[in-house]
Amino acid sequence: MSPHSHSHSPATVTGGHRRALAAVLGISIAIAVAEVVGTIITGSLVLLADAAHMAADAAGVGLSLLATWFAGRPPTARRTFGYARAEILAAMANALLLLGMAVLIFTEAIRRLSSPPGINSGVLIGFGVGALIANACSLLLLRSGQSESLNVRGAFLEVAADTLGAAAVIVTGIIISLTGATLADPIASMIVGVLILPRTWRLLREAIDILLEATPEGIDLDEIRSHMARLPGVREVHELHIWTITSGLPVFSAHVVVDPEIIECGRSAIMLDQLQDCLRGHFDVDHSTFQLEPAGHAEHERPMHD
Repeated sequence: MSPHSHSHSPATVTGGHRRALAAVLGISIAIAVAEVVGTIITGSLVLLADAAHMAADAAGVGLSLLATWFAGRPPTARRTFGYARAEILAAMANALLLLGMAVLIFTEAIRRLSSPPGINSGVLIGFGVGALIANACSLLLLRSGQSESLNVRGAFLEVAADTLGAAAVIVTGIIISLTGATLADPIASMIVGVLILPRTWRLLREAIDILLEATPEGIDLDEIRSHMARLPGVREVHELHIWTITSGLPVFSAHVVVDPEIIECGRSAIMLDQLQDCLRGHFDVDHSTFQLEPAGHAEHERPMHD
């Protein structure tokens, strides 16, 4: 038996986008404060809903930045992957915050349907336009990182929902200005709440999958097994496990049954390099651990999975 692994520092993808997240945090706080002031002036629920959503986003981005700092700390004997998983916990917290905000928006909107208050539509439109421009700037800052990091993607989705919320504020102001129908305000607030839900659920589901150590999306274990088994000297591959520590850090382990001469003739290191090159080159997995076994060794094991 020859266990072997490559140790990699659990540096996270999100860390590379720390400045963008910090800038978005500042923008989100500024929008939230401005919209609270606008709510006091206009009496609009949709503006208050968007302000509350922006405050939740600011808290979520703040959590992401805090988690990024934790994730950059070195591993220890107790936490061998460091604090990389903190990023996923922050992503889950973001999703739960958004769900809570959606509930609050629906509750207040239903209460206002029976007696909508008067709204200053002109000021409402002005605040909506300002929020739309600021959110567009945040989207541009996060655009490149959202495809690489779950946390940055979470922030991107939140800002995208806020952009739609700002558009809803503008449309609501226009409708009230043209028709005087203040009922548009609670109805638009409910629309903002609906827009939050699908994105929030997707983020929450991805975070839960990582915490449950599910196989990363797009990776087929049978394909990996078949690809490795085609290497000369490999007889069988079992006990395959692949999971994700945090965004951009998949981890793989497997038991590999090899020809006896691989071990007896001291060729284990060559075989391990070939196996790791296979994973790195074809499946983009850098952190891997293999146990080389002679034929018959699997009979002594109690595998969790085939």
